Amino acid sequence: MSISHTPYFLAILLTLHTLSAVIWVGGMFFAHIALRPVANQLLEPPLRLPLMSQVLGRFFPWVWVAVILLWITGLWLIFGVYGGMGKTAIYIHIMLTLGIVMTVLFMYIVFIPFVALKEAISKKDFKSAGGYLATIRQIIVTNLWLGIITIVVATAGRYILI
Repeated sequence: MSISHTPYFLAILLTLHTLSAVIWVGGMFFAHIALRPVANQLLEPPLRLPLMSQVLGRFFPWVWVAVILLWITGLWLIFGVYGGMGKTAIYIHIMLTLGIVMTVLFMYIVFIPFVALKEAISKKDFKSAGGYLATIRQIIVTNLWLGIITIVVATAGRYILI
């Protein structure tokens, strides 16, 4: 039995995979459902926009770690445990596809509107910063829904999608 097929190694892979998804999707849920509405209600743009920029600046490194771990563990499971894409169930294909879309959307956020948000804030251009933050929010909402769908597919897929 190879190491990738031992119960302990499989448990570690699945745990790291799950924790990474929880950190990413849970962080988006918290930011959108709890933090954003309160910040919008209590803070004017000159305070709210830097706050949200700094929150995202602290969250995104964790998302990078989560994304990297999701890809490493997911691909290891697919190719090292399950024997490749040809031998995996449809729900694994769906998770992989959603993971690709979510990763691309995250990378877009980080490299385009987040960079522009920080620059606009540094120039005290709060109108532009608000537009960039709105773009980030819209993409995060999309990624949050994709993440929730992925979690449903991951947990229920093996029973209903075979």
